Amino acid sequence: MGALLSLPLLAVPSLGTILGFVGSCCGAAACSALCSACGKCGNSVLTRIAYALILLINSILSWIMLTKWAIEKLQHLTFNYVKISCGDGDCYGWLAVHRINFALGLFHLMLAGLLLGVNSSKQPRAKIQNGFWGPKIIAWLGLIVLTFFIPDEFFVFWGNYISFICAMLFLILGLILLVDLAHNWAEYCLAQIEDTDSRTWRIILIGSTLGMYLASLAMTIIQYIFFAGNGCSMNQAAITINLLLWIAVSAISVHPTVQEYNPKAGLAQAAMVAIYCTYLTMSAVSMEPDETEDRRCNPLVLGQGTRTTTIILGAIATMLTVAYTTTRAATQSLGLGGSGRGQIQLPDEDEHDLVTQQPSLRREMRAEALRRAVEEGSLPADALLSDDDESDAGDRTANDDERSSTQYSYAMFHIVFFLATAWVATLLTMDWDDQKQGDFATVGRTLWASWVKIVSSWVCYGLYTWTLVAPIVLPDRFDGY
Repeated sequence: MGALLSLPLLAVPSLGTILGFVGSCCGAAACSALCSACGKCGNSVLTRIAYALILLINSILSWIMLTKWAIEKLQHLTFNYVKISCGDGDCYGWLAVHRINFALGLFHLMLAGLLLGVNSSKQPRAKIQNGFWGPKIIAWLGLIVLTFFIPDEFFVFWGNYISFICAMLFLILGLILLVDLAHNWAEYCLAQIEDTDSRTWRIILIGSTLGMYLASLAMTIIQYIFFAGNGCSMNQAAITINLLLWIAVSAISVHPTVQEYNPKAGLAQAAMVAIYCTYLTMSAVSMEPDETEDRRCNPLVLGQGTRTTTIILGAIATMLTVAYTTTRAATQSLGLGGSGRGQIQLPDEDEHDLVTQQPSLRREMRAEALRRAVEEGSLPADALLSDDDESDAGDRTANDDERSSTQYSYAMFHIVFFLATAWVATLLTMDWDDQKQGDFATVGRTLWASWVKIVSSWVCYGLYTWTLVAPIVLPDRFDGY
């Protein structure tokens, strides 16, 4: 227990200070400064960037704490005066990863509860989402420290059951979003063609569809050449099943019965699903831990070059992908409590037209009129102060794009981020063997991770096929669509 208590105390002044400094850059002020150089950004965009950066930092910290490298560095900071004895891995390894991600997950669950029902930035609780970055970062780091005081048995149960289930829910949500994106993209292109009869949009739709099919075919050929040698039955089966499935969904998309019930279905959606699932399959076979003597099933294992650099770059790229995917998923409603971003909304009673800030010339004229009125004695002197307050309020709301309605559901946003923390923890720890790791652990290079990607591609095909046949099987449910 003494070693367990020493870790948070040692981490707070060193690693915690660094993370606090980096995390402070996630605040709205830093993001606002960045966006002012690139163009105007709404508050909703700045907030999403900030939360994505926090998730990225938390994920990298989890990955670092997976091995004893971080503990050795902490000891080195004390000139080896303090020795940290972790025993069964209390302060690094499997348990530490789940502790750190549980802390951020709990942080997002608390925010989801506090922000439930918020639908406008004018509501007082909206400031919790878009501001108070200093206290929120301190709370996040404090929760990380507190998790090291929770008994190991809790995280054994949490990591093996609760976190795994939440991780699978996160994967399913991502696949649903992909299928939804495929339909939205094709329908948007068709709408542009119908409304404008634009040749450009026809070229974009046909060119993107053909390009995605060619890319899927090219990736399939590459997989057969490099990853499907003799004795690689798993790779051969995965590649072949994927090829058959994307041919099947393409045929179903243009089937006359499907076209009768859903005229907007076509090869554009099938092509997007095909290229994504083919990418998942290629990623699975290329990240598979090859146990054969000549590495014939995964030749990339032989050509990794600088091992440490490859692992670090691969881990950071994975975490960046997770952060981006989570942010995109969290801002899509999918009927799960979103604010209906695409719907037409009327302004509130206290907002007339779309002007929330007076032009500078008009403000100057108004200020001059107030000054003259004060000098003449027709208005009290504090009228000038109220005018300054209104001007400051106008400046603060210039980039507020959520005064009428939020761009996304705040509560669902944090629930998705909670699921993402479970996915990060599961990705890092599932099928992980600490006896085979060096200073830095590889991310996703396990047989379990490969199978998750392969099965996910099959589920994606199934979800897309269901969107095609559902209007046929349940016509009453789709009469209004």
